[in-house]
Amino acid sequence: MPRTNRDHDAPDPAHELPRMARDSAQQIWLAGLGAFAKAQQEGSKVFEALVREGQALQRKSQSAAEEQLSGAAQRMSQLASGLGERAAGQWDRLEGIFEERVAKALQRLGVPTAHEVQALRERVAALEQALAELQAGKPKA
Repeated sequence: MPRTNRDHDAPDPAHELPRMARDSAQQIWLAGLGAFAKAQQEGSKVFEALVREGQALQRKSQSAAEEQLSGAAQRMSQLASGLGERAAGQWDRLEGIFEERVAKALQRLGVPTAHEVQALRERVAALEQALAELQAGKPKA
């Protein structure tokens, strides 16, 4: 059969398939390059936005942490103060018990109290004064 012009103009499927594959590969390659360029361009913007968001989040979390730490320090200070007051009260109580027991032990041994010693000093002073007046020849008034 003779070839007609029409047969010649029709694309040959055997030759057309490689050309279509090559064109498709070229388009895929160009799309990839475009995506890469877009990612580079947008990536820096996204990165900068993420850095800003991270800084804001860090400030918020640091502020919250400092607030919590301050509250905890205040509670610990109050607790320590309360414990100190209770310990001082217990120490005073223990000191009182010790003094009371020592006083009782000294009393059992016959050791006079500070009050008794003071009373004796006053009596001795009065007696010394009376003796001095008698020795001087003055009658007691």
